[in-house]
Amino acid sequence: MWMVLGLAHLCACDGGLRVPNPERDPCTEELVTLRVEVVDTRGGLVSGAVVTATHTDTGHSVISTTSERGVTTAVNEDIGPGRVRLTALAGTRPSDSAEVTWTCDECHCYPEPSSVQLHVRP
Repeated sequence: MWMVLGLAHLCACDGGLRVPNPERDPCTEELVTLRVEVVDTRGGLVSGAVVTATHTDTGHSVISTTSERGVTTAVNEDIGPGRVRLTALAGTRPSDSAEVTWTCDECHCYPEPSSVQLHVRP
């Protein structure tokens, strides 16, 4: 009896019992994304820039547009492991390119570096 009362107290403090969800797979949670920021020569954020990420081995590309804050997170781990080259185009002004390397474990792929800043040429 004392044991049951003791457990009831612990459960109440903990917010209730937790039952593991066998259907929850950590490998299917949100995709890992790369943060890409596009800036002009003065460091101002560039909205509406077209960012292209191209896997250097497979040629698979992801094309996205930066938000009003000059950022896109459309490039994600679906691009696959390996090197990915990034460029941006703001109107007719291109950026220098940058490169990230995606490495994978049993569940997810991760970019290195985890964010990139592309500088649009004048």
